[in-house]
Amino acid sequence: MPGAAVDPPPIEVWRGVDQVPRGLGPVVAVIGVFDGVHRGHRVIIDAAVRQARASGARCVAVTFDPHPSEVVRPGTHPALLATVARRAALLGEAGIDGVLVLHFSPALARLTPQEFVDRVLVEGLGAVAVVVGSNFRYGHRAVGSIETLRESGQAAGFTVEGVDLVGEDGVTWSSTYVRQCVAEGDIEAAAGALGRPHRIEGLVVHGDHRGRVLGYPTANLSLPPHTAVPADGVYAGWLRRADGATLPAAVSIGTNPTFDGSDRRVEAFALDRDDLDLYGEHVAIDFAARLRPMLRFDTVEALLAQMADDVRAAHAALVP
Repeated sequence: MPGAAVDPPPIEVWRGVDQVPRGLGPVVAVIGVFDGVHRGHRVIIDAAVRQARASGARCVAVTFDPHPSEVVRPGTHPALLATVARRAALLGEAGIDGVLVLHFSPALARLTPQEFVDRVLVEGLGAVAVVVGSNFRYGHRAVGSIETLRESGQAAGFTVEGVDLVGEDGVTWSSTYVRQCVAEGDIEAAAGALGRPHRIEGLVVHGDHRGRVLGYPTANLSLPPHTAVPADGVYAGWLRRADGATLPAAVSIGTNPTFDGSDRRVEAFALDRDDLDLYGEHVAIDFAARLRPMLRFDTVEALLAQMADDVRAAHAALVP
C-alpha cells in the first residue's frame, strides 16, 4: 500500500530567488525539472545529498514551473507526472532540505548561462557545489553545458558533478519514458521506473450521479492542467483522502461510451463503500493494476455485470 500522504511538503519551498533566506549557509544545489522524481532522478539527487551530508551543507533542489518546454516551444507542455507540491514532497522524502522553484518565464529563458549561474547559484544560493545530470543544458537556447558550468564554478568557487543517466533492462529512466508508459496504460512499468505507483490528484466534483443510481457511487476528479492520466480503461488503485485515509478502489478512465459520453473523466469507486461524501475534497489516486480497456456495452445490465466483475478483480489485486 502506498505510504505517502496528500500533505504539504515538510520542507521549505521558495518561489523565486528573492524568497531564499539570507545566511542560508553552504549549499549543495541539484538542478532539474524532476517531474515525477523517478529512480533516474533519485540517482542524481542521492549524489547531491551525499555531498551535502559529508560537508555539513544544506541540499537545495532547483526546479522550474511551468515546464520549460511550454515557454521555449508554446503548446508543447508535456503531461505532468506530479504537481509542484507533490514534487517538493518527494524531494523532501529523498533528503532534500529546501526547494527553489523558479518561474520559467521568457525572461528566465533569455538568461545567458553565466547570468543564470550568477543570479541563481552564486547570488541566490551561495552554492559550494552543484550536481546535475550528464545531459544538463541551461541558459538561452540551451547553450550551457556541464563544461561551461565547470568553468563558471572554477571562477565562482563551486564544484560541479555530472551524474550519468541510468536505467535497467535496456531502458533509461526518464520522465519521457514514464509518460509514455502512463499514456499506454502500462502503469506497472511506470511504477517500476518511478519506484512507486503513479499518482494523480484533484478535487472531487459533481458528475452525472449515474454511478450512485447504478449502485457504484464514484468520486469524479477535476484534475490540474496537463496531468498525466493513464490510458482509458478500468484500474485497481488506492484512493487517498486528505486526512491520510487510504481506500481500495476501482477506477474508471474514459468517456462512458455506453452512455454516449463525450467528456473524458476519472472516476473512483471505493470498494464496499456507498456512504462517502467526498465532494469538494482533494484526493489522490495511486494506480496499482490495469484491469481492462474501456468498453461499450449494449445494455445497462451487461455493464452492471461487468462492473461487478471489475470490483471483484480490484479486490483480488488490492486486498489480501
